[in-house]
Amino acid sequence: MAFPFINSIISWFLKKRKHQVELFLKYPIDVQNELLIKLLNTAKNTEFGKQHSFSSIKNYTDFSNNIPIQKYESIEPLIERCRRGEQNLFWPTPIRWFAKSSGTTNAKSKFIPVSDEALEGCHLKAGKDMLCLYINNNEETQMFKGKGLKLGGSTAIYEDNNTYFGDLSAIITENLPFWADFSSAPSMEVSLMAEWETKMEAIIDETINENITSLVGVPSWMLVLLNRVLEKTGKDNILEVWPNLEVYFHGGINFNPYREQYKKLIPKANFKYYETYNASEGFFGIQDQNNSDELLLMLDYGIFYEFIPMDTYDGENSKAIPLSEVKKGVNYAIVITTNGGLWRYLIGDTVKFTSTDPYRIKITGRTKHHINVFGEELIIENAEVALKAASEKTNASIKDYTVGPVFMEGKRNGAHEWIIEFENPPENLALFTELLDNALKNCNSDYEAKRYNNMTLSMPRVHQARKGLFYDWLSLKGKLGGQHKVPRLSNTRWFVDELLEL
Repeated sequence: MAFPFINSIISWFLKKRKHQVELFLKYPIDVQNELLIKLLNTAKNTEFGKQHSFSSIKNYTDFSNNIPIQKYESIEPLIERCRRGEQNLFWPTPIRWFAKSSGTTNAKSKFIPVSDEALEGCHLKAGKDMLCLYINNNEETQMFKGKGLKLGGSTAIYEDNNTYFGDLSAIITENLPFWADFSSAPSMEVSLMAEWETKMEAIIDETINENITSLVGVPSWMLVLLNRVLEKTGKDNILEVWPNLEVYFHGGINFNPYREQYKKLIPKANFKYYETYNASEGFFGIQDQNNSDELLLMLDYGIFYEFIPMDTYDGENSKAIPLSEVKKGVNYAIVITTNGGLWRYLIGDTVKFTSTDPYRIKITGRTKHHINVFGEELIIENAEVALKAASEKTNASIKDYTVGPVFMEGKRNGAHEWIIEFENPPENLALFTELLDNALKNCNSDYEAKRYNNMTLSMPRVHQARKGLFYDWLSLKGKLGGQHKVPRLSNTRWFVDELLEL
């Protein structure tokens, strides 16, 4: 049982924090500009700061002229030196933690620096804000009378030259305040298990008799856990196991393909879903309204934001704009400067603004995860919208999917090849394919133009995957659990060919 006074502590913190949130809601551009100058002043005597004349930078124009936009490969040499023990390279305070991030592909791992300031002032602060915003909207909450079930990734921490690396969830678990263990499950001992299958069983054993009131984790992996809870208990739905469950905080992947499955697992009319937007590089957004699909961009976490319109995107050669110049409905790549020592760093995500007062966003996909082999500019948002439309009309529900191109050969047109694992398959796959194709035409004019009279693109090819295909594929790659996810769209056939072979 959580301590009875925890509600009053949280309420006190909420009131204190609410004033700061209101400040950046009222003066968003001032808050961001002040933050930029503070970051530059803090790091002006680092190696990177001297190299790029931080002390001479007086405004955003100077900043964008002095510092190039960067991908991981550009800063990897500095990060590797830092991992070997050198300090004051790109951030003045000692950096001991590195979040290991491999993304969705086989690419070499990235080691994202996590300073003490980023840990406290971004990641841990966001965890508290997530609860605060939820409580602010749901004052009748009974969440703190029970425990929150948190499903993280592999929480093994590795030491190297007196620095430490692991999943971001591992780093956060290692640095949580002492009281967090009283209000969350599983225990630290189970959370720190490295082997995914063993950990799943241990989590179930430890939590099925607890009063679980909230869930936190990536939708695809939480779904696996909840289904196994039902298998183990023999219950029909999750509320029979945890009757006081009231909210699920989720992030990491688009929730829409999973929504119907969660409604069946948790059949409660007033059950709440709250989305978050975080990555190894920082925590960016939190849903701040009930029943919303928009995320409030958090402007006081030590992160200065810039945006690149995707119609002019050219990687590190792109021209970025500050927050003050963004417009609603435009697809942007995000560039961040952080209190962890990342300077004008391309994180690879794309977003659209749904509001500029306050600044709210929707995640639209990845800069790399799109298909533009034939000029069709298909992004994840298009795929998700079309899948939802086709599923609703055929009473289907989708567990996982990936899409790759079928390249032109001789007189043969190109196409898109879809591998879809259905939770509930459509009775007629050909009809589903036709509806999917029509929906893609409706939401993407470039795709529609390329499909006109089958001139460039033929009808999509859709394969119904066997049960567990994507799980087995991730298992073979050692990518079960946590933030690991199935790549949705690719300009290559790597993923599609591997899956078809499997």
